[in-house]
Amino acid sequence: MASEIFAAFADNLFGYDALIFLTAAADGAAFFFARRSAKELYGKLHKKLFVPEYMNSDKAEKEIGSISETELAAMREKSLKRYSLFCSLTSIFPMLGILGTVISLLGVSGDMQTVGTSFMAALTSTFWGLVFGIGFKVADGFISPIMEDNDRSAALFLDRSTRVMEKRLKLEKELEQAESEIGV
Repeated sequence: MASEIFAAFADNLFGYDALIFLTAAADGAAFFFARRSAKELYGKLHKKLFVPEYMNSDKAEKEIGSISETELAAMREKSLKRYSLFCSLTSIFPMLGILGTVISLLGVSGDMQTVGTSFMAALTSTFWGLVFGIGFKVADGFISPIMEDNDRSAALFLDRSTRVMEKRLKLEKELEQAESEIGV
């Protein structure tokens, strides 16, 4: 019985299950790149946003001003696209398993040997679809908190950046007003 199961796994490994493994390799790469860009954005935002209390406000403003909103938007968009690709690939594994099951069972005829072989092929596709779907869903649990934190940090950065800009404009206006009053 055990040898039949391993034989079915081996036979299907080069059949429909190969598509599931190729998709898993693509999803693994998507996870790697999504996590890398999310951590890169996280590191950049946290160095700028969470300024130590001992740092004076002028130095804090310089830290916040050292990253442009355009750069932040580009990094955030890149990170979100990669994460979206990873999530999309992860979500199709159960469907690939079911598709493999259906394809395997379509070849069933009245011969009992064919029925047994087709049924084993159907089970291996379902098995690999579930294994990779569950595995990558667990991996998503490691990256989604970083993505959520990046969203909150980006909103905080934009809020602080706006306040810094408003403060600069107000100071420039006051300076212009003072210069016009003294006739410079």
